[in-house]
Amino acid sequence: MTSDAVLADGRADRRQRIWAIFGSSSGNLVEWFDFYAYAFTALYFAPAFFPKGNQTTQLLQTAAVFAIGFLMRPIGGYVFGFVADKYGRKNSMMISVLMMCAGSLAIAILPTYASIGAAAPVLLLIARMVQGLSVGGEYGTSATYMSEVALPGKRGFYASFQYVTLIGGQLLASLVVLIVQLALSDTELRAWGWRIPFFIGAIFALVALFLRASLTETSSAETRSRKEAGSLREIFKHHTRAFLTVLGFTAGGSLIFYTFTTYMQKYLINTAHMNDRTANIVMTAVLFTYMILQPPFGAFSDRFGRKTSMLLFSGLATVCTVPLMYAIGDVRSPYAAYGLIVLALAIVSFYTSISGLVKAEMFPPEVRAMSVGLAYALANAIFGGSAEYVALWFKDSGAETDFYWYVTFMCAVAFVASVVMPNPKIKGYLQGQGTET
Repeated sequence: MTSDAVLADGRADRRQRIWAIFGSSSGNLVEWFDFYAYAFTALYFAPAFFPKGNQTTQLLQTAAVFAIGFLMRPIGGYVFGFVADKYGRKNSMMISVLMMCAGSLAIAILPTYASIGAAAPVLLLIARMVQGLSVGGEYGTSATYMSEVALPGKRGFYASFQYVTLIGGQLLASLVVLIVQLALSDTELRAWGWRIPFFIGAIFALVALFLRASLTETSSAETRSRKEAGSLREIFKHHTRAFLTVLGFTAGGSLIFYTFTTYMQKYLINTAHMNDRTANIVMTAVLFTYMILQPPFGAFSDRFGRKTSMLLFSGLATVCTVPLMYAIGDVRSPYAAYGLIVLALAIVSFYTSISGLVKAEMFPPEVRAMSVGLAYALANAIFGGSAEYVALWFKDSGAETDFYWYVTFMCAVAFVASVVMPNPKIKGYLQGQGTET
């Protein structure tokens, strides 16, 4: 083969891998757009699904439903992890995005409490459980797929696009809500306008399904046929330390991530006393900045190592969370709020840019999707999914600042996990792994 042919083949392979990253992450964007549409519209639909009460009480009820959706994630992590390890990453990702579409569409057309009484919050809960099951399966499979398809030596950079699209979905949800806010009156928003983002999410899902249909499978037939493939027993028999380590740093990572993203909008409104439109504009700008931070932080891990990134994240988060929360709570300028939240999320970016990759690199291919998905889902369900509810509960109890110390403690747990985590370069599970082409 001539040098020109080799170069052309290399460029074709690079284009194929980039398209695979785009295709797999497009579904990730849709999943998280739908998931965060719920968080960003909760201020408007809370009165539609729950009995009358003060704003904090209604937000507590919607946050509880949000948290219960997270409790479905471990089931999703197990089920979709099994499908991905046993029947292929592509099949798992296509099923998950279809389920997210169904959950979003269901919320968009649900009748209100005034129409059907107590059945309304029950149906809302069921729709959220379907979404939670789907997202529980999406994370582990997409993280596994992106780590396997990325170019060696640049896996941190490429894998960072998982959170680029995750944050992009959150940002897109925020932008859609902002546009709806500007186009409709407050009365219209609370009556029917909050439904619009959920309809849009269903349309996005069809696009993602089309893109994912063209993906190349990254797991080999040999790997999928092994008796250990998708085996929970295999994980706990031979990979217990890695599994517990992922639980440890995901607990702190997911808690602080949700604190400074989904909960922060409500924190600016309830504690810093910003109006809802100003808070939404601030968080839209914050999320855009946070999104573009991911690739540079991912590239940082390629140069200096995953362990270095994890130690910087957990160490800085442990030291800085309390003063940052106090400062944001007392802020009066939206520009100052933007700067403080971006600073917090820059620290979190050491983790989120390589979140899926650092976990995938700890496990062999036959149990990778299930290990990553289940460990992440368990920690995320307990600590990430409950972040809003716990924060609002502390505020409602008159002990809001205790929440800051709770986040700090869990970041300290993540620091310990980062210290003891195995070095993925030494473990080498992903080294030399190819894809089916």
